[in-house]
Amino acid sequence: MSDLKTSVQQQFDRVAANYRTSAVHAQGEDLAQMVALANLRGDERVLDAGCGAGHTAAAFAPHTAEVVALDFTQGMLHQVELLAAERGLTNLTTQRGDVESLPFGDGEFDTVVSRYSAHHWPHPASAMAEFRRVLKPGGRVILNDVVGFDDPTCDTYLNAIELLRDPSHVRDYTEPEWLAFFASAGFGAKISFRFRIVLEFENWTQRMATSEVNRAAIRSLYASAPGEVKQTMGISAAGHEFACAVLVGTLPAAQ
Repeated sequence: MSDLKTSVQQQFDRVAANYRTSAVHAQGEDLAQMVALANLRGDERVLDAGCGAGHTAAAFAPHTAEVVALDFTQGMLHQVELLAAERGLTNLTTQRGDVESLPFGDGEFDTVVSRYSAHHWPHPASAMAEFRRVLKPGGRVILNDVVGFDDPTCDTYLNAIELLRDPSHVRDYTEPEWLAFFASAGFGAKISFRFRIVLEFENWTQRMATSEVNRAAIRSLYASAPGEVKQTMGISAAGHEFACAVLVGTLPAAQ
């Protein structure tokens, strides 16, 4: 296991319960948008890749035959099981695993979904290749994450703030980067929905148990950021905003 993946595991095991109660993760118009974009019939088998506390898997489960919630962290999978029990979702199961090396056979799933996970993936092209492998012909990936900025200054501040808050953060990839990852794996892809989320500093850092030293460093970056960064990221005394996007990639149907 790489040092980075060990960091992800350790970081999220100790704060997993915070994500089951997080309003940012449990709510949002983007969740309903993801379900709508899947065009579900009701007989699909869905994989939630990097499921966290299971809010996306729980949103899909009532509309599908089965949802498998996969995460690298056992503590998160425990939160998924608690959430499924609370909601009576008997078709939601958990599986520990790595998105870059999925523990499934070829063509097992109709749809792969992922929300607020991909910024932890060190090799997103590998994950996309795995998604293609486990999907049936005509299958689709619906991926939702914070996205980076094309402007280098804004992008540098964004990822610096993210890393200070969470040492297991890798990168908020830009929309063009994501479209390239999809294309490299053979998906036809498009941006289907854009939205912004407001992060209140105290809740955001407490959820991750960010150290006081790093909290102070983030505050310093807020204060020293150029005007265009403050405007683009919506930086204020209360916190900041993230730009997010939902991308849909579709495989060719069987010939």
